[in-house]
Amino acid sequence: MSEVATRSTRAGGVLAATCISTLVVNANTSAVSILLPAISEDTGMSVTTLQWAVTGYSLVGAAVIVTSGSLGDVFGRRRIFQLGLALFVGSCVLIALAGSGGMVIAGRVIQGAAGATILACGLSLLSVATDGPAQLRAVSLWGAAAAVGAAAGPLLGGVLVDVTGWQGLFWIDAGVALGCMALTAATVRESRDEERSRSIDYLGTVLIALTLTPVILGVTRSGDWGWLSAATLTCFAISVGAGYAFIVVEGRVAVPLLDLALLRNVVLVASTIAILIGAGTINGLMYLLSLYFQDPDALDLTPLEAGLATLPATVGLVAVAPLVPKLAAKVGSRQTVGVGFALSAAGFAVVGLIDASWHYRAFLLPLIAIAVGMGLSNGPASAAATASVPERQVGEASGVSNMARYVGAAVATALAATIYGTVIGNQTADGAARSDALASGLGAASWMMAVFSVLGVLMALLLRRQRVGRTTLGDAAAAAAAHTHTLPTSRAEQAGTAP
Repeated sequence: MSEVATRSTRAGGVLAATCISTLVVNANTSAVSILLPAISEDTGMSVTTLQWAVTGYSLVGAAVIVTSGSLGDVFGRRRIFQLGLALFVGSCVLIALAGSGGMVIAGRVIQGAAGATILACGLSLLSVATDGPAQLRAVSLWGAAAAVGAAAGPLLGGVLVDVTGWQGLFWIDAGVALGCMALTAATVRESRDEERSRSIDYLGTVLIALTLTPVILGVTRSGDWGWLSAATLTCFAISVGAGYAFIVVEGRVAVPLLDLALLRNVVLVASTIAILIGAGTINGLMYLLSLYFQDPDALDLTPLEAGLATLPATVGLVAVAPLVPKLAAKVGSRQTVGVGFALSAAGFAVVGLIDASWHYRAFLLPLIAIAVGMGLSNGPASAAATASVPERQVGEASGVSNMARYVGAAVATALAATIYGTVIGNQTADGAARSDALASGLGAASWMMAVFSVLGVLMALLLRRQRVGRTTLGDAAAAAAAHTHTLPTSRAEQAGTAP
């Protein structure tokens, strides 16, 4: 085989391995909320406690997403990518064999580290295996795979619960990941960044986890402990202390997880907060709807029906996103992000008015509004994050925004679960019918997400007004993947949003 043919075969293998693994990781992530009622029934653990299967995944992902990329640069991208796949296989097997809710949560925590590693190192492998137009096509396909996986996950989860039981998703994912490992071993060459410092900020990774875990624990247990109880305040104090220590450490290490100088960039900070809000609200929404739609005292849908019912929120978001770069090019990123968050806020506000008598059709229009709004805001916000810094810092800006995406998912899901459970518990204790209590809980959590979306509108005001230049296929792919991962966009769009 000629050298050109060999190089083409290897590039094809890298593309297949990274795209398939990305699709599986994102489908797995988005499917889990649909599975929670079935897991709760089998394990006996309440769905309120099982929210740690969602928040724990995101929490660990936030801590690991940047570090895993650094590990790949230093020790070899293929090696760390394979480690991520191996961890993913192991976590899937652990969850599928779980006899308790605690084992499910433990498996999902491991899966958070695995998923973040697969995404970070997979994209790096793809970038170094191709260049020029081929790289644009490859990264575009990677972004499309991420978007399709995230959209299809809830439906896939619903189908598998009915056909194989909830464990089937994890057995299938384990098999696919094993196939990706074999394909990677056969076709992917090792690569690393020989010029990069071998210093890795392990302490920063630990401090991120130590900052997030106590605050999420305090929020989720505040209903039982009380907001001003010693236990809750201790959790918050630990988070504040760890957060301060993180800032101190980042100012001293050779290669920090977060370059503190980036925080002086107003556009980057605003776009990152917007990304955090978008990721948080969509994850919180999917968690709540998965529970409410399947609850016997609410809509009483089967897992498959619930998966179908969430399609307007998942598929709608992905379908709208590729059209957004052209819209932003005409009217400006600031206006597009602002309108998107305003539309999402209106959709959440409508859901906030929910009554126990609502049927599914009453949810349809607000879900479409939320999906379209998120599709409008996610892409331009991610583009602004990478466009607001010099080209040499694009990777760092992408890392910051991807970390924020995990943080938003963890914190918002915890808040939504806490509000939902607390309102239901309080109203039930006061003698309200369970159906009314469930509706009140969903409504209260939706109002919280409406407030967050309004904050997103305020963040949009900090982006530049000017319009952006010609858009590319890569921009469309980046917009489609923006609710799962930040991909750098064309320099034309970067120039349009840079401060």
